Amino acid sequence: MSEQQQRQERIDDLIRRIRDSAQRLAEDHPARGDMKILSRTLRELRYAFKVFAPYRKHRKVTVFGSARTPASEPTYQACVDFGREMAERDWMVITGAAHGIMEAGHVGAGREMSMGLNIMLPFEQSANAVIDGDHKLVNMKYFFTRKLMFVKECDAVVCYPGGFGTMDEAMEVLTLVQTGKRDVVPIILADAPGGNYWKMLDNFVREELLGGGMISPEDLHLYSVTEDYQEAADEILQFYKNYHSMRYVGRDLVLRFKQPLSESALEQVNTDFADILNSGTFTQTGRLDDEQDDPATNDLTRLVSHFNRRNHGRLRQLINFINQQ
Repeated sequence: MSEQQQRQERIDDLIRRIRDSAQRLAEDHPARGDMKILSRTLRELRYAFKVFAPYRKHRKVTVFGSARTPASEPTYQACVDFGREMAERDWMVITGAAHGIMEAGHVGAGREMSMGLNIMLPFEQSANAVIDGDHKLVNMKYFFTRKLMFVKECDAVVCYPGGFGTMDEAMEVLTLVQTGKRDVVPIILADAPGGNYWKMLDNFVREELLGGGMISPEDLHLYSVTEDYQEAADEILQFYKNYHSMRYVGRDLVLRFKQPLSESALEQVNTDFADILNSGTFTQTGRLDDEQDDPATNDLTRLVSHFNRRNHGRLRQLINFINQQ
């Protein structure tokens, strides 16, 4: 059986599981309200996956921020500049598709390099003029499906100042990366020049969360704070300078990168990062047999380890080290 046939067989098995779950729902005699939630969720995600599928190999940054920020504000212009910078570096920009910061990201990136996930609210919220009517715009009823797409489909996250929604999005993505529910990606809290919105939050995190023992010192490496859009763009590009992606194969974490580590660099990794392993050492190798379902990464070098699945701040430090080689 070919690799393509094996992949299709696995997909067919998952579809059978969905059908089986649907049949069990009928036998459970669920409430109509519960069924409406399930039905809408499945339909929203199916369509969103379809829209994003052609762009899966294209690097994308998710931008969060207030819908109320006027175009006259420095934060708005900073986000326009950031979106333009990322589009010039061939990155697409995902936003909530509304106005304010979401619009600014799209204005900078332009229609061709923009993707939108608009939320349907009880009061009217129309898509911004850049993305309105574009085939890369998805309208969603539920915040949880929308946030799933924001985080699942991106390679970096940049948060500009915003209200409750922005704080929710920033804290959730930090939680997902901290707990390993989402692969490590750059998370940048971006203020306008001279702004202190995220600086104040950073102080709170350090004084109250870290000071109170509610997070670990290494968790501070999961995000950065800047007021320079160029610095934000540079950090994202630096993160992918050598590092490419990660996945799990059985119990092993597989880090994939473009250029192999030297013997001395690999030795330093095993010395400096042994604390994040449950057992064994870091081993450099080529593609694993169980990675046949991802042929686009065949030529990448692998760093394989029995990662403890806990110290993701330290994992970010390891990726930083790989990128410096």
